[in-house]
Amino acid sequence: MWLFHRRIILTSRRLKKLTIVGTGKRGMATATGLAANECPSVRVIIQQCLSARLQVQPPTETEDAKWVEISRGIVIYLCFLKGSNLNILPKVVKSILNVRLSETTNRPSNVSVLELPGDVLIVPQATLGGKMKGRSVQYHSNISKDEGRIFYEKFITLCEEAVHANAKTSPDSSPKTVKCGTYGNRQVLSVETNGPFTHVFDF
Repeated sequence: MWLFHRRIILTSRRLKKLTIVGTGKRGMATATGLAANECPSVRVIIQQCLSARLQVQPPTETEDAKWVEISRGIVIYLCFLKGSNLNILPKVVKSILNVRLSETTNRPSNVSVLELPGDVLIVPQATLGGKMKGRSVQYHSNISKDEGRIFYEKFITLCEEAVHANAKTSPDSSPKTVKCGTYGNRQVLSVETNGPFTHVFDF
């Protein structure tokens, strides 16, 4: 039985320390970079993958469904909560792309998706802000759909800039890509994962 217990240290001002608080079978762990009295403003799930495919437009009578695809890399599920602001996004992106969660066969320890280097698929996931109330789930903690779309587009831009900048200095010359889902739409997702190896982070 494979067990894990991992501690991750980040260097951004707000996220001085990021500690895995779950220990168990190879699967999902939760983490936080917040003080005890702070409420999260951004929630993400990071899942390493061998490949992933996301439907961004359903089929119609005249057109086939449209998909985006990535190869080895990570899938980021993203939710913006009340209290989010655009100023925190650069720190969130930097933390996600540099945290060492990706396994590799030629290094003794995990590497970041930039060090891998790998692709990135961003999936808007408003349901991450849900809270159970009785037998129902409420989403009062989420920001408005219009605000969320603005934040989501900015997040994508920052990820693209970071991945493209890293490609210029990476010894691996193969092109890496950032793909994204459509904000506010239901989407079909298929992920081939070499795990599962999934982490939840609050910022």
